[in-house]
Amino acid sequence: MENLVINKRNFSKCNYVKRERKKGLIPGILYGKEIGNYLFEVGELELNKHINDVGEHGIIDLDLQGSNVKAIIKEVQREPVRHKVIHIDLQEIDKGRTVQTEVPINFNGERLISKKGGILQKERNSLKVQCNAENLPKSIDIDLSSLEIGDVMRVSDVEFSDEIILADALDTVIVSVTEGNTQKFDEDNEDEKNVVEEQG
Repeated sequence: MENLVINKRNFSKCNYVKRERKKGLIPGILYGKEIGNYLFEVGELELNKHINDVGEHGIIDLDLQGSNVKAIIKEVQREPVRHKVIHIDLQEIDKGRTVQTEVPINFNGERLISKKGGILQKERNSLKVQCNAENLPKSIDIDLSSLEIGDVMRVSDVEFSDEIILADALDTVIVSVTEGNTQKFDEDNEDEKNVVEEQG
């Protein structure tokens, strides 16, 4: 994917920002030791493509006035109803630099929990990791298929590559499985059975 082109924003007044959003431009700020606080605007469509590609805490390659700048997404602000991006915060990073950020969890096997009569209680939707910027994963895949009712999965139960260091405590609970209310399910099945028998 091509670098995301950002353009300097010279005004920060509210009415100016609203006008730019109507034009399909999203305001943002890029900060770092070398660049300071750089106010910019970026095309909404292009920004959404990059967020979908790297995630809301991933790393983006920027085109800043012809220069290649690597930055990590620190915060994406969205509208509460339509969830459209209204502002983005980026932090400049140097190649080879260690970064610490939240990485979203991708849960696999949730339907198997339901089939076993369990209810999945998610305590965390992301984990805090520390690694080289080049090794930052887009998401963390967690397999739930082996969990049974009463099981608890903690950070210490998840396997990571040697390049990634977990910043969360190892005893932090990620998910737990509780017993579902099967009584109502049985009653519904019995009612359905009685209806079939009456019709027959």
